Amino acid sequence: MNKTVLISLCAAALLSGCALTVDKIDVPYQGRGNITVVEGAQNVVVEVQEFDKRTVFKGRVGAKKNGYGMEMASIEAINDVAKTFAQAVASEFEQLGFKIGQGGKLVKVELIRFYNDFKMGFFAGDAVADGLINIQVIDKAGTNLYTRSYEGGGVEKDIQLASGENARLALMKTMTDIVGKIAQDKELHQALLKP
Repeated sequence: MNKTVLISLCAAALLSGCALTVDKIDVPYQGRGNITVVEGAQNVVVEVQEFDKRTVFKGRVGAKKNGYGMEMASIEAINDVAKTFAQAVASEFEQLGFKIGQGGKLVKVELIRFYNDFKMGFFAGDAVADGLINIQVIDKAGTNLYTRSYEGGGVEKDIQLASGENARLALMKTMTDIVGKIAQDKELHQALLKP
């Protein structure tokens, strides 16, 4: 057996791990630092609701791959990621100074996409995750005050295993990226502050 074939077989074995076993992972939100309170936010009550709008793979957030790049067993989130996103948004709003509760403006957090894919290299690969969230702000009268989509991603570089843990790290970075964009959107702040 020549050296190139042997190296390829070793790389394939390393990257595949236990490719036939479903991995169950928890994808928590890791909060951001350095948050500036929005002036006037203390006078606004915000209710945050989650909606899982994914059309396929609602529990699935990725799939393992073998060393040849073929999809194997699924990677599934044990937490409700749509709910986790909504809780993260509510937490960020609260840190911005808004009051979280009922009877104020409704913020719909719609999860459209949240998935990890493994990009295979010769000696190592990358876990590459991306996601898409729609936000709607609706006042008490039912008027839509603001709608916007937020897309983000995260990468865990130079991995040796296409595993649930590596997918989890990339997905956590994706969640932080998206929620950070939502929290920093000044136009969204203005929609929440509208009388």
